[in-house]
Amino acid sequence: MKIHLVSGGCGFVGRNVVKRLLKTTDDKVFMVDDLSIGRHPEQWYEGDFVSKMDGDLEIIGEDERLYFWKGDFRNLLFYMRQNPRYIQDTYKLDFNNFNDVFHFAAIVGGRLKIDGDPLMVALDLSIDSEFFYWITRHKPERVLYPSSSAAYPTSLQTTDGAIALREGDIDFKKNLGTPEMTYGWTKLTGEFLAQIAAKHYGISIVCIRPFSGYGEDQETDYPVPAIAARAAKQENPFEVWGSGKQGRDFVHIDDIIDFIQILMDNVSDGSAYNIGSGKLTSFLDLIQVFTKFAGYSPEIKPLLDKPVGVHSRYCDMSLVEKKFGWKAKISLEEGMKRVYDKAKSRL
Repeated sequence: MKIHLVSGGCGFVGRNVVKRLLKTTDDKVFMVDDLSIGRHPEQWYEGDFVSKMDGDLEIIGEDERLYFWKGDFRNLLFYMRQNPRYIQDTYKLDFNNFNDVFHFAAIVGGRLKIDGDPLMVALDLSIDSEFFYWITRHKPERVLYPSSSAAYPTSLQTTDGAIALREGDIDFKKNLGTPEMTYGWTKLTGEFLAQIAAKHYGISIVCIRPFSGYGEDQETDYPVPAIAARAAKQENPFEVWGSGKQGRDFVHIDDIIDFIQILMDNVSDGSAYNIGSGKLTSFLDLIQVFTKFAGYSPEIKPLLDKPVGVHSRYCDMSLVEKKFGWKAKISLEEGMKRVYDKAKSRL
């Protein structure tokens, strides 16, 4: 029997990974989340939702393949540090070590969180350091560490010109640039720890640098679902943070998960790879896509006092295409139409 661990399993990326694992394998999934941001599985579990409690562990599904431990992931890591067989002994689960470990537990949020409460976001350093120490003792079969495009130097993302960011723009053997806010620093540190875990402890681990991931069930704290919802309501004038000329590289969650599996099958040395479309889309362009779906053309109202982050962030996907033959399958229009249709159905 294989059993996988997904920390932050009720958040946007985590729950989509959980759903994919349950759909494409016969394996079991042990999921951890404190629900400070994520949604309880009852809101997104695919199939008839049934559950029962074993102490503080919720066992979900008629096939009992999904386990949900609600709480701060650091607490569970502490229990497992005190007793390496804590989960097996406490819940009578028959396994030795986790097979695949997906580490999504983090303090995350939109621009208001990143810019508005940077030291709360810095708690990710605490979460990650506990996590990396634990995997060197537990020795899971494979590990995924999700970094971020925010780890790239802000000096390469200015108004002077949009540069396609390459994996080699972060090189720990050279002087590093300054990443974006505490969120970027934590992710850059996580990548460094991943390389140490691979080189010094023999952990099979890979890092991803997803750019602006989005999907139908993403929280409206993020710009794509928020803009879609406002377009569905035909907001006019249509407010945009900043000038709207700032751009991002949008990639659908289904593409992200597809490539995660490829990377885990092929990479073990802690190196990091971009996941994006390789295309820059401004927020003005994004608004135009959604308002076209809604069938109207609003006046645009810039909100220049709102936080906007770096001006232009998109990735160079040439290394990924050359090495793995992979590129995103879901076009911007197709993916955004899915998001818009979901927003429209909620009205």
